[in-house]
Amino acid sequence: MKKVNRREFVTSAAMAGAGAVLPARPVSASRKHGVWASSSSAPALMGREVVALQARPFPMQNVTLQQGPLRAAAEANRKYLKTLAPDRLLHTFRLTAGFPSSAEPLGEWEKPDCELRGHFAGGHYLSACALAFASSADEELKRNGDLMVSELAKCQAQNKNGYLSAFPVEWFDRLRDGVNVWAPFYTYHKIMAGHLDMYMHAGNEQALGTVEKMADWVRAWADPLGEQHMQRVLQVEYGGMGEVLANLYAVTGKQEYLRLAQRFDKKSFFDPLAAHRDELKGLHVNTHVPQVIAAARLYEMTGDKRYWNIADYFWNEVTSERAYCTGGISNFEFWRTDPGVLSSQLSGDTAEDCCEYNMMKLTRHLFAWLPQPQYMDYYERLLFNHRMGTIDPETGTTVYFLPVGGGYSKIFAKPFDSFWCCSGTGAEEFAKLTDSIYFHDANSVYVNLYVASDLNWPEMGIRLSQKTSFPEEQGSTITVSAAKPVDIDLKLRIPYWAKSGSVKINGRAMPAFADAGSYLVLRGPWTNEDRIELSLPMHLHAAPMPDNESLQAVMYGPLVLAARFEVEPRGKWYRHYQAQTKQEPSPSLQFKGKIDDPASWIQPGPGSLEFGAVSQGRPMVFVPLSSVLHERYFVYHEVRS
Repeated sequence: MKKVNRREFVTSAAMAGAGAVLPARPVSASRKHGVWASSSSAPALMGREVVALQARPFPMQNVTLQQGPLRAAAEANRKYLKTLAPDRLLHTFRLTAGFPSSAEPLGEWEKPDCELRGHFAGGHYLSACALAFASSADEELKRNGDLMVSELAKCQAQNKNGYLSAFPVEWFDRLRDGVNVWAPFYTYHKIMAGHLDMYMHAGNEQALGTVEKMADWVRAWADPLGEQHMQRVLQVEYGGMGEVLANLYAVTGKQEYLRLAQRFDKKSFFDPLAAHRDELKGLHVNTHVPQVIAAARLYEMTGDKRYWNIADYFWNEVTSERAYCTGGISNFEFWRTDPGVLSSQLSGDTAEDCCEYNMMKLTRHLFAWLPQPQYMDYYERLLFNHRMGTIDPETGTTVYFLPVGGGYSKIFAKPFDSFWCCSGTGAEEFAKLTDSIYFHDANSVYVNLYVASDLNWPEMGIRLSQKTSFPEEQGSTITVSAAKPVDIDLKLRIPYWAKSGSVKINGRAMPAFADAGSYLVLRGPWTNEDRIELSLPMHLHAAPMPDNESLQAVMYGPLVLAARFEVEPRGKWYRHYQAQTKQEPSPSLQFKGKIDDPASWIQPGPGSLEFGAVSQGRPMVFVPLSSVLHERYFVYHEVRS
């Protein structure tokens, strides 16, 4: 076959029907798909999978955020985490273990009488500290995490049986006996995951010892229970117990942890998914998405295709039939309708933050198995519309729900008096914003997200610097740094929304481009200061409800646009997350135009990413939903011809 030089490229064949051209050179033995060696912020997770992953994320410490909205959000999150005093976080753990504590208690979901106490203080906080250290080398947060691990180990030692929690062990007796209790395994999972993250991402060996003792306690608790009894236990929310135990097996190689992970398979949920039946109506969403993440991880650990089937079907069904324009899922925390019925599901309590955090985690697994662009199209949709619109830059706190119903506003957590489940997943998400921008296989880099960032791949002797103000800038520029020529492929995601685009290499325009919803593959070798300029023009397009095309949101490229109105009084910015539940929703805004052409009723305004309604009787400003902070807004509108 002829040799293909680095100025030739092919489009990815990942999407069926994309009209792709296959590579013109053979794949060498060193480049066959399989499990490859890689440096990692979690090295112990590499190599124990029995499934040959097709792509892996780069270690977070290999990716650096440059100035831009993601870096600003990460810095606001770290600043908030540093305001949380370890003594206050440790307060209820110490009291439960029988130690004195005079610290001021934290509020709401961390109050001394809350049945979920400890989930943030001993779990999410540790994960956030570890992830922030991995992604930004924040030594202060590492020290705080190390201190927490040391003090929590003392509480565990005082209990003498491996148990560690901020609530008494008798609550697990209530769970076993069918007596009402909130969600003890949910909290226990968060504490285990926090410690495992401190080991994997921050190198804390003591944390691994703590989480193994916690797992041994779980095994001793669960072993006497028969299968039917255990299945009854699993009717109470238990978070990601299956996932954390599978990860613990991956770290230690101890088969008992893998077997224990599989005891947390809930048959009444998994069986319909394995048979490709959507029986999600009536289920609490965030109880179940973590269970699918566990199935995905167990597929990687065991190779059992049933687990793959569960995760793959669930992801495709939910993202196609149960997701709003933002990519978010859930209304009042539940799936309340049959698939494809969303027009009746608009409220102030849509799109619980935890669900979106977990859907992003699940998406990463599926992309690793088969790096197709639709996974990162969905990831981008969630990141730029949901996640980036849920953090308050002043306090660093996050929301519980992201309303897509009419006329609501965002409600942010109070820094020391909320600690909702979504406060915890928010603290984690904004600590790990570097984790999905780039993936790699043996000899390729997948550029999945257009974010101002630097990538270092020391094993291949190459650095990439991505300069962009995306999404304000409609494209990105990537510059190569390499001491000598490096023969790798650069795979640039061409989003589903990109009707057109172009690429230049060192100022020279390439004669062809890739289809929307594919990867544009640029062939090496690459030399120092090679420069790639990618243009991705945006356009207006409609995102209609699946069951009512006239009820729709309008999007510009990847961005959901919202009609923005007056700023809410400051007293409404930080309050209880359900404060809007009793508020009557405003009727949808109505516009006259073509149903399939938002440009018939909306046009660009004077500001960047600002739009105005055309001939609608009153002035109306549309901006990206993520840029709305404390104003009331509308996302879905009635469009009539």
